[in-house]
Amino acid sequence: MNLSNLTKLKGNRKSKKRVGRGMGSGKGSHTTGRGQKGQKSRSGHNIPFGFEGGQVPLFRKMPKLKGFTSSHRTTRAIINLAKLDDLRNDDKVTPETLVKKGILKEVPKDGVKILGDGDFSKKLDLSGFSYSKEAKTKIEKLGGKAA
Repeated sequence: MNLSNLTKLKGNRKSKKRVGRGMGSGKGSHTTGRGQKGQKSRSGHNIPFGFEGGQVPLFRKMPKLKGFTSSHRTTRAIINLAKLDDLRNDDKVTPETLVKKGILKEVPKDGVKILGDGDFSKKLDLSGFSYSKEAKTKIEKLGGKAA
């Protein structure tokens, strides 16, 4: 036995009520379950999102946002090792010395990070920076210090 062999029982399916199709449709006559008068009894009444009965909606009263600033934003200067290749061997380098040499305009609030991009062949004593893994290995490979 499978589902196609089952006999249909009489009265198993109830026909749906056809709203607004007269007295014999199964759903009232002219009001068709909408009550008597008023806005909700008329055709075409779809309540849009945020509708408050004609009053100015809340989202129209609120001020518009003019951008967003993250409280966790960091301002950090980034320098590649290729820029530091212009310095002399055995120099002691800090962010302040980079400003004096003209490599940086100013020392940012969150410091300076050194990345390992580019050719680098100097032995330098660096302090006061943060480093990428590649930059730190390149500096220490040449005998420099990255503290």
